[in-house]
Amino acid sequence: MQLKSATRTELISPFYVMAVLNRAKQLQAQGRDIIHLEIGEPDFPTSDSIIQAGIRQLKSGQIKYTPAAGLPELRQQIAEFYWQRYQVRINPQRIFITPGASGALLLALSASLNPGDELLLADPGYPCNSNFAHLLAVKPKLIPVTTSSAYQLTAQAIQAAWTAQSKGVLIASPSNPTGTIISSEQLTACINTTQALNGVFFSDEIYHGLSYGEDCVSALQISDDVFVINSFSKYFGMTGWRIGWLIVPEAAIEAVEKLTQNIFIATATNSQYAALAAFLPETLAELELRRSELQTRRDYLYNALIELGFDIPIKPNGAFYIYANASRFTDDSMQFALDLLEQQGVAITPGKDFGQYKAEQHLRFAYTTSIARMSDAIQRIHTFIKQG
Repeated sequence: MQLKSATRTELISPFYVMAVLNRAKQLQAQGRDIIHLEIGEPDFPTSDSIIQAGIRQLKSGQIKYTPAAGLPELRQQIAEFYWQRYQVRINPQRIFITPGASGALLLALSASLNPGDELLLADPGYPCNSNFAHLLAVKPKLIPVTTSSAYQLTAQAIQAAWTAQSKGVLIASPSNPTGTIISSEQLTACINTTQALNGVFFSDEIYHGLSYGEDCVSALQISDDVFVINSFSKYFGMTGWRIGWLIVPEAAIEAVEKLTQNIFIATATNSQYAALAAFLPETLAELELRRSELQTRRDYLYNALIELGFDIPIKPNGAFYIYANASRFTDDSMQFALDLLEQQGVAITPGKDFGQYKAEQHLRFAYTTSIARMSDAIQRIHTFIKQG
């Protein structure tokens, strides 16, 4: 019998940046110096306080299953964090510890949407969100967004795109790839509109904490009847530990508990104990210094790219990305990225990874390396553009 892949796999798009990354690794293996501006992972190590907490737990030998929803003390700590940061009181029973934000999104969509339902998403946006919808036979409906709404959905756009099949709306703020933050007024209008249409609202808040000059608003400050996805990967710098969390409406606790038990059993125990140290005052102080460094990097790269001739109508105020219009130089950003890598050793992400709307005109730059390395990258990009 010839093995044939399930049809759902045909709907799931690959990460196009992986073609860039794989080629970059090949070139590095050949001795080429490659500057990485493509991957959303800053060059900071995990904070030592977090590492030491993980080591202590490993040495204890007590690496057993935790409750499916997560360590009670970690759920309580997250609830306290929401009170301190957002002045929102959360019942810890609504908090589920998950294997990264991806695990949180899988649970949220599985618990609330049915096959054939439509999920409204911004285009450009993070590609895995659409792919998770496809995995569950939910239909992602991409809505083009522009600088006029800071690359975010609006209540008017949701209302205009809503059909009888529409059942959910997902908003990411700060956004990947644009780095923009939705305003409190805009977020409130989107939540109210979605709920008035009897839809489910999902808020991707994994870049919360990484904002520059503007505070991020949590959907939980507006409504309890929302699903909030968050992660220890970005602000807390724990990418490889694979740990995130999901906050659900009270009515969804039982359903999400069952799903968690069956899909994950539990999130990695050592990662959960390590994450407890993420909320220590000394850890948070270190993370704020890193946030300040990222802001400095953003300012440098933003100004440098504009000087090169890239069009960036909105200065990003969150995450660690700049989404730049490169139409002055190319009508094929994928080929531009591949050629830049081959000729100058600079790796960036093509817009094709983030949707369909004007994707061929855009590139994403991640300011996840030092200013010295980004300065070298700018010189190389300048040379590449001049050579045409």
